[in-house]
Amino acid sequence: MAKERVYIYKQYERFWHWTQAFLVLFLALTGFEVHGSFTFFGFEAAANLHNKAAWAFIILTVFTIFWHFTTGEWKQYLPTTKNLKAQAEYYIFGIFRNAPHPTRKTVLVKLNPLQRLVYLSLKILVFPVMVFSGLAYMFYRYQSNSTIHSLEVGSLERIAWTHSLGAYILIAFVIVHIYLITTGHTISSNLKAMITGWEELETDDAARKDKDPLKPQKEVVTNQPKNEAEKST
Repeated sequence: MAKERVYIYKQYERFWHWTQAFLVLFLALTGFEVHGSFTFFGFEAAANLHNKAAWAFIILTVFTIFWHFTTGEWKQYLPTTKNLKAQAEYYIFGIFRNAPHPTRKTVLVKLNPLQRLVYLSLKILVFPVMVFSGLAYMFYRYQSNSTIHSLEVGSLERIAWTHSLGAYILIAFVIVHIYLITTGHTISSNLKAMITGWEELETDDAARKDKDPLKPQKEVVTNQPKNEAEKST
């Protein structure tokens, strides 16, 4: 297998990835301080910063949803069962035996089957639960026209537990994600790709030949008769 350098992660994609990563970690830091796990900013400052970071996350999510649908990148997350078992076995066993990767990354297929399921679950389940439970917690009591109103969302404790559970799931994902970053063809190759946008992808000789922009002209030249005798025959 040969390798070629491919521009795989677009500029907005990288901006979204790193901004989202920062916001998730910052929300976890301030959120657990509000929860009473430790003291760093102070309760009032932590609560204020947590709310501001939450709004920033929501705004980023809205822009990113728009970007995914206008660029067609949403197709990257369509689930598939093809090679799903092989991918799971690779992460559990094969990676420690230097086994070949069961799927090949391309510009049109950036995620393996297991990544698709995990990322899709985050987008349609975990993130929405975090956003709506956070907003419910934020506006459980709100003031309007000098009157305190309450959302009809049940117990505040239940909302808090739901939000905290989502936070633990996200932290677990971040830990696993950081580990998997190191499983490229070098320890830092995946990290560099998300910084620069460029990554070395495996390609076979046939694929490289098909991508050769001079291939049609070369075939014409190769197939041309070499002399007049060949023309007459």
